[in-house]
Amino acid sequence: MLRKKNRTIEIFDGAYGTELSKLPQAQDRLVEELNITDPEVVIKLHRDYIDSGADYITTNTLSVNPAKWECDTLSWDKVALAAIENVQKATEGTKVKVFFNISSSGKLMEPIGDFTFQSAYNNFKQVVDITKDSVDGYLLETFTDLYEIKAAILAIKENCQLPIFATMTFDESGLTLTGSSPEIAALTLTSLGVDVIGANCSTSPQYFVEIVRRMKKHTHLPILIQPNKGLPLMNHGNISYNFTDKEFSEWIEQIIRAGAWIVGGCCGTTPSTIRYISKFKELIPVPLQINQGTYICSATKLLRLEKGVICGERLNPTGNKKLKEALLESNYDYLQREALIQEEAGADFLDLNTGVANSDEKELLCQATKKIQEICDLPLQLDSSNVDALEAAIRIYNGVPLINSINGDDDSLNSMLPILAKYGTPAISLTLNENGIPNNSKERLEIAKKIIRKAGEYNIPCNKLIFDALVMTISSNQDHGNVTLQSLKELKKIGVLTTIGLSNISFGLPDRSLLNSTFLAMALTSGLDIPILNPLDKKAMNVLRAYRALSGIDTNCEKYISFNTNNNQEKVGDNLYSSVVWGLKDSIKMNLQEELSKNSKEKIIDSILIPALNYVGVKFENKELFLPQLIKSAEAAKLAFDTLSDIIVQTKADSDNSQDKPKGSIILATVRGDVHDIGKNIVKVLLQSHGFQVIDLGKNVSKAKIAEKYLQHTPSAIGLSALMTTSVQSMTDTIHYLKTKEISCPIIVGGAILTADISLAIGAQYYAKNALEAVDTMNKICNNKK
Repeated sequence: MLRKKNRTIEIFDGAYGTELSKLPQAQDRLVEELNITDPEVVIKLHRDYIDSGADYITTNTLSVNPAKWECDTLSWDKVALAAIENVQKATEGTKVKVFFNISSSGKLMEPIGDFTFQSAYNNFKQVVDITKDSVDGYLLETFTDLYEIKAAILAIKENCQLPIFATMTFDESGLTLTGSSPEIAALTLTSLGVDVIGANCSTSPQYFVEIVRRMKKHTHLPILIQPNKGLPLMNHGNISYNFTDKEFSEWIEQIIRAGAWIVGGCCGTTPSTIRYISKFKELIPVPLQINQGTYICSATKLLRLEKGVICGERLNPTGNKKLKEALLESNYDYLQREALIQEEAGADFLDLNTGVANSDEKELLCQATKKIQEICDLPLQLDSSNVDALEAAIRIYNGVPLINSINGDDDSLNSMLPILAKYGTPAISLTLNENGIPNNSKERLEIAKKIIRKAGEYNIPCNKLIFDALVMTISSNQDHGNVTLQSLKELKKIGVLTTIGLSNISFGLPDRSLLNSTFLAMALTSGLDIPILNPLDKKAMNVLRAYRALSGIDTNCEKYISFNTNNNQEKVGDNLYSSVVWGLKDSIKMNLQEELSKNSKEKIIDSILIPALNYVGVKFENKELFLPQLIKSAEAAKLAFDTLSDIIVQTKADSDNSQDKPKGSIILATVRGDVHDIGKNIVKVLLQSHGFQVIDLGKNVSKAKIAEKYLQHTPSAIGLSALMTTSVQSMTDTIHYLKTKEISCPIIVGGAILTADISLAIGAQYYAKNALEAVDTMNKICNNKK
């Protein structure tokens, strides 16, 4: 952890990949292999960083984990142990701390890919098992997926007691590859109980100033920042960076003043760079702060729990026969539709309950959580009385959920509070105990105070608890409503957030919507903050919208005006276009059959499928939806294209129709020396969904293999990917080699470290900044051939 005796800025080391790749020993091999083949050069670089003032030294192990490692001659575990031995030799006799460097698996996590949460957990656990006795802590860095870094954090925390520093990488828009903001990253990583959070790699150092400011609002932890040394440049065939050490250090100073406690360097930084920033070691860091707000999030949506926020109640099988049947039949398409319908109706987050008799609630809740998060970006309230089911669902939830619920019964508190403390999740707290629901507000208030006291014993702050004043139907006792209203007033006096399940009030009575909406107005004026209601109940929603406008919660009445002027929303999944846009694969075949009864195959493609994909593409470019939704939409469209071919009986004339043939073909490969293929795999899915044939050669592919496969398939284009700066030279060599073999087809390049200028300099005809640009480029290439 941070050295408490000296609360000053601390310094991490700089880059290993970009430094070691310059050496002749690193040619045609991964830089991590040098830990065994040429340990002296690795040890020297460690010592150079120590001599430059680094307080923390990391192992040369960025690609060393079982899922990512690509070397036939050396095993990942031997490389990992050799890397630790090298850094121990370098740090012997010093006070420098040794942190094992762990990066991502290089796999696409579910639901975008098929790498499961448990698979990711097991991958990182294997690393921890063989390294935990030989290092001072772990540095998780260059993660682009919030879900994967959560798996890595749990794998470390549950298998050792060492400190964890967790950092993610963001693009120029301030988002990770899968759409998580700095605020969401900070909230989630902090909730999981790591020791330090932060960001690394990403873009130029100037962008990190704002990232630190945004993270700082959602964490009480120290922040670690390790930027690249600017953007890569191609200079006489060599990669350099557009910042000098002095310029880099000037931005590091601003990053420190924004709130970073620990600073270092990523790609392009050298021992000289670290020496430059070591002058900041005597600076006193900006004080840490504790955020008093209550937040939950999905991977892409952050929500502050406050007055006027709506929880949708329709994902609860109690009294809902259709939902009960859907759960028993594992009909998750029904759940996905219900979630999206509530989102469209105005819910801010959703209650999810899968408690059905004669079912495995733990399995159902986990599967339902994953299925809804595939398709809907609203945060979830996980609702169950089954402790095992709740913990299992919290574990695989992508982000920070709300838990429903705990109560004043000692058994409930003793079983649930440790779970809330472990995962940092807020919880609905029911004002009842082992004796049931008190019939007066005084006793309910006493239960709330007990829950607050007990939560404090687990260091759970009061702002993590939302108290349910409890609603019982007035059909059995007409005073029930008054007791709830008085309980809300008493709870607000002790300064807590409040909630109720609104529809309980009208059970067993006619015109329930009228009773619900009237009681909602009464409850809001009595202290209700967060109603749990049916967002399709127009009367209740109109009351809530009006209340928010009249009370000033809805600034400038913007949402009230918007709703009353734009209330013609298309029903979710009711047609083929909508199913593609929302990525509802289970609805595709039914909707496609309906369209085929009215329209030709060509019209369906030109007037429905392509426009739907274009609409989603625009939303993605505008950051209105993110990679998971883009991929789900692409997969739905691909299913539609594939189904069209399967269900139509082809005549010979049909088989000659160009609509049935691939629009074009492309070889995709991550170049030799680079074991990252997340970007390439995303491009593959998008190209296939748009009707292109993809020959995927994988990662760490030699130039000879690419040439061989070209001659075998003669595709319309070759697509080369590289994530690491050290791979640009390999990409350059590959392009040159292909030209010497007189392979003249268009070459498209892409990857986080590439720019249009570099692409041109290394001989590529096209540069694709992202997957959608790759699709556009292929369309241009294939259209020009016609």
